Amino acid sequence: MTTLYTDGSCLENPNGPGGWGFVVIENDVIVDEMSGHDPSTTNNRMEMTAAIRGLEQTQPSDAVEINSDSQYVINTMTKGWKRKANQDLWADLDRLVDERRVTWKWVKAHVGHELNEKADKLANDAAHGFVVAGGQSPEAAEESEQLQLTHILPTGEASMVDVGEKAETERVAVARGTVVMEPETLRLIRDNALEKGDVLSTARLAGIMAAKKTDQLIPLCHQILLNQVTVDFDTSADDRIEIEASTKTTYKTGVEMEALTAVSVAALTIYDMAKAIDRGMRIEAVRMVRKSGGKSGDWEFD
Repeated sequence: MTTLYTDGSCLENPNGPGGWGFVVIENDVIVDEMSGHDPSTTNNRMEMTAAIRGLEQTQPSDAVEINSDSQYVINTMTKGWKRKANQDLWADLDRLVDERRVTWKWVKAHVGHELNEKADKLANDAAHGFVVAGGQSPEAAEESEQLQLTHILPTGEASMVDVGEKAETERVAVARGTVVMEPETLRLIRDNALEKGDVLSTARLAGIMAAKKTDQLIPLCHQILLNQVTVDFDTSADDRIEIEASTKTTYKTGVEMEALTAVSVAALTIYDMAKAIDRGMRIEAVRMVRKSGGKSGDWEFD
């Protein structure tokens, strides 16, 4: 028996942008989940589309149980409600059902049923992604979903991202930056000969402290318990200090901002401690170079 939990959703008005989502269960294990978009539709069409897409993931002759909170879909298929609209989708649904052994089960929405809530979230996220993507075609919206600004609501307002349902995983981020200076300035820093004292030790401490306070500096950052922060310096060039910061946590969101903050504040500290002899120093190329963990997986720039 394959079990499907399906859901469809539209935003803002009955004919607004819609999304569908479903979860496929086999032997009590989630084996697939999917969502998609429809630019102009109704909630009922989205509920039907979710059921159709889910059935398409099964094989003809399979035994399938479809769980849905849509009385429109369930009662039409089991109680013979009249089909006054959506004839194209009913034809697709009938064809798929005829090829399989399908049972239908209505589940009450928003009462804490984990898999129904998961399907609902997939559908709502898909509809929301279509709005953020600017009303593109379903294919273009799906492609641009990875590019949407997660801190921006459809209304354009800034918002802190809700990470409550994300899994806690180990996440690591590495950032780098450069402070360019006169060769003599670098020589004095290497020799620990500046009046203000040990530049690199102070900059390392400043970077670590700054990483721990990132949520107080960047308005929409989450407060994260950091497992480790490291700040290292490469002074092998003649006219620059290369800075690398690494941050690590086990949490529901990444630590890229913490790594970037550590590099930035370490660089500013170097500038502050050496500016009396070299006001022309430049802070350059602060960037992410690597991250791991989380839904998006591993990423590396150079």
